[in-house]
Amino acid sequence: MSHYDAIVLGTGGVGSAALYHLAQRGLSVLGLDRFTGAHDRGSSHGHTRVIRKAYFEHPDYVPLLIEAYRLWKALQQVTGQSLYVPAGLLNVGPAEGNIVQGIRASAAEHDLPLEQLTAEEVAKRWPGYTVPEGYTALFEEEAGFLMVERAVQAHLDQARLAGATCLTDQVVLDWSVSGSTVTVRTESDTFEADRLVITAGSWTMDLLGDLEFSLQVLRKPLHWYRVPPDCYQCSQGAPTFFYDTPAGYFYGFPAIDGRGLKVARHTGGQLVADPLQVDRSLDTEEQVQVAAFLGKFLPEVTGEPTDHAACLYTMSADEHFIVDRHPEHDQVVFAAGLSGHGFKFATVLGKILSDLVADGTTTLPVGFLGHDRPGLRAD
Repeated sequence: MSHYDAIVLGTGGVGSAALYHLAQRGLSVLGLDRFTGAHDRGSSHGHTRVIRKAYFEHPDYVPLLIEAYRLWKALQQVTGQSLYVPAGLLNVGPAEGNIVQGIRASAAEHDLPLEQLTAEEVAKRWPGYTVPEGYTALFEEEAGFLMVERAVQAHLDQARLAGATCLTDQVVLDWSVSGSTVTVRTESDTFEADRLVITAGSWTMDLLGDLEFSLQVLRKPLHWYRVPPDCYQCSQGAPTFFYDTPAGYFYGFPAIDGRGLKVARHTGGQLVADPLQVDRSLDTEEQVQVAAFLGKFLPEVTGEPTDHAACLYTMSADEHFIVDRHPEHDQVVFAAGLSGHGFKFATVLGKILSDLVADGTTTLPVGFLGHDRPGLRAD
């Protein structure tokens, strides 16, 4: 039986990055996944993900984002691929709403550039995007989007080039610790290592269910719509966008290919009992809500759907990440509960996990994401 320095369980967005950073350090590392690389069965798919620094969720994320940006750009340079597209981000919402206030707070605390625009300025710069009376528009120029499947595959490819082993079709049964050795059993094999990294996404509770927190998995639909050739096109400078509305918090991306403009509702979602049994058919009820949003706020969208998909949010009780060491086993570290806003952090979370494995600690400020923080346990 081969013995590794570390095993990574789950090689999606964060797991692929952890595998890469561990291999870059010269460790012998094994990545295990039920599915093939850059698959569409979890959370790291759907073509694009937003990346931004003025983080309304909490200012404590901003130092991690600054490092994430650096690492995404470094990965681009190594691979020669376009992974990060600096399209900018248009944030629209009530001036006193949580999103606008949170964006302002993070920008002020970390001295981030942020531009406030009038409705007329928005309409002139980006035809087709409206700002209703009483709403505020904030533009973050350095924001944009990541090419999600391409980014996962880039981490996996670079990990292999650095010496990592990646095995798919591996259904993990359990893991255990005996002395200094971690053993992982799958349906077909048994593996041993000195350290274990758990980045299992929506399957986390199967592997960490003994800890004092709970996670819920939500099904989140994604929608694409046809747009005019002279409007909403990334090639013509159209931005990514967030809209905080009475009907929910909507986000989307300019058209970058034949699928058209991508849009989704961040709020809501259907509870998933089994991540292997997800209904991936068109959610017509949510499509009606998305179409109503577009009709009011992006009225030049044609209204003709071109595609749809479903991804998974793995939600913590407070909707913040959980990144920590297992309280009973120093050899085991994990990242979980990314709650629908984690992909942009994949590079830096992978680095943090590799720090914890290789050095026993990290210099990056991740303490606020500990597993034993108040309010994390859902009763």
